[in-house]
Amino acid sequence: MTQSFPTPAAHARELLAKLGVPALPADAGHPVRSPIDGQVMTHVAFDDAREIGSKVSAACHAFAAWRVVPAPRRGELVRLLGEELRAAKADLAALVTLEAGKIASEAAGEVQEMIDICDFAVGLSRQLHGLTIASERPGHAMRETWHPLGPVAVISAFNFPVAVWAWNACLALVCGDPVIWKPSEKTPLTALATHAVLERALARFEDAPDGLCAVVLGGRDAGERLARDPRIALVSATGSTRMGRAVAPMVAERFGRSILELGGNNAMIVTPSADLSLALRAIVFSAAGTAGQRCTSLRRLIVHESLVDKVADAVETAFQRLPVGDPRQPATLLGPLIDKAAYDAFVEAMNQVRAEGGSVAGGERLLIDELPDAYYVRPALARLPAATACMQRETFAPLLHVAPYADFEEAIAIQNDVPQGLSSCVMTNDVREAEGFLSAAGSDCGIANVNIGPSGAEIGGAFGGEKETGGGRESGSDSWKQYMRRQTATVNYSGALPLAQGVRFDL
Repeated sequence: MTQSFPTPAAHARELLAKLGVPALPADAGHPVRSPIDGQVMTHVAFDDAREIGSKVSAACHAFAAWRVVPAPRRGELVRLLGEELRAAKADLAALVTLEAGKIASEAAGEVQEMIDICDFAVGLSRQLHGLTIASERPGHAMRETWHPLGPVAVISAFNFPVAVWAWNACLALVCGDPVIWKPSEKTPLTALATHAVLERALARFEDAPDGLCAVVLGGRDAGERLARDPRIALVSATGSTRMGRAVAPMVAERFGRSILELGGNNAMIVTPSADLSLALRAIVFSAAGTAGQRCTSLRRLIVHESLVDKVADAVETAFQRLPVGDPRQPATLLGPLIDKAAYDAFVEAMNQVRAEGGSVAGGERLLIDELPDAYYVRPALARLPAATACMQRETFAPLLHVAPYADFEEAIAIQNDVPQGLSSCVMTNDVREAEGFLSAAGSDCGIANVNIGPSGAEIGGAFGGEKETGGGRESGSDSWKQYMRRQTATVNYSGALPLAQGVRFDL
């Protein structure tokens, strides 16, 4: 049943007020549009150079106090943030839908991911352990300790407007680091709302230093200021490979640290032994979910030549049946592209497929009469006789390329023969293929899955990829070490002074 909703602009004003965001100007500053109807919801003021510098200075002052707070106490702040996020989950998720165009369940899942990383970080705050190392010198002890690093800048993208901040901020805060967040200029409202939720946690915590967390609104120039500022110890940047090529040299030039989460051009191999029903469900969600705008979205489908037509026909049929429309509606499974630029790139990529001898089913624009300023599309299936140049490029839209393979070694070669290296998967019931895919001679990606799609990673594992994906790791496992500095210490508790490696220097 279709539900009635207010316009995105009216809905946004209602949600922002409930979440505690001060009233924003209706007609001055940078316009913020909803992809649902393409209309302006409100305006925000961008930070200028002086304001950005002031926030960085405040973060530096906060670091001097926060780094000496015991880590379990720092974890208490993140625990309180998790509580506040639980209370605000429905409203924050609804705002994610309005601003990023995600269907309701995916938006709720993104906020749940924030809650999950809060839980992870709270436990981590009591496990920031180092090492005790055996010394070769009598009467000496060696140990390795991790200390807070310094202010962290988080530059996030529109497609996960709140979760990526949480991946970074929750770890950074328990590790002793202040956080400055520069969200995408396409999704500033969710950042302001998240910060309002965080401020409630800070008020309950009571003694956090001023400037511990801040939001910087702006475009590319704001991100560049943060990347170039030598007071920022770590820049965690999520976005396109083009963005990473710009940010990385700026940070490296001043010998800062960076975590880069960039492009993905993710593939699935479907083998003759695969459970095709399972594969179909994984393909459709991974390729069409979030309108193909996840960094882990499925872009390339590499199918054994004996099955390629059968699998492609099934995917094409499923694409045609997907409910497309207002992502707030419970029945909708495919919301809009973020903007016209995304749609233009989608059309250009389909034209490239045709120019290289492939065919495209789907891909048409929908709801043009009802919503002329929004960009709803049917997912597109591009059939290719072999892997071609168009499969080398990531398109941030629901475009799935299908190509055949003859033997498993060829499939892995096709899978790895792209500049990106984020996520990958194989659908097989052959243990040799599964283990071969996960071996050193298998997938070259940071994420490699068996019998699930490339999308939908859990927070417990480290998230990130290789090659042009940037090499960074966020979220779980030992990603926390990037937010700290390592110190090796030797203590001499003897009365002698032996030198290492047998060196003698007698006076």
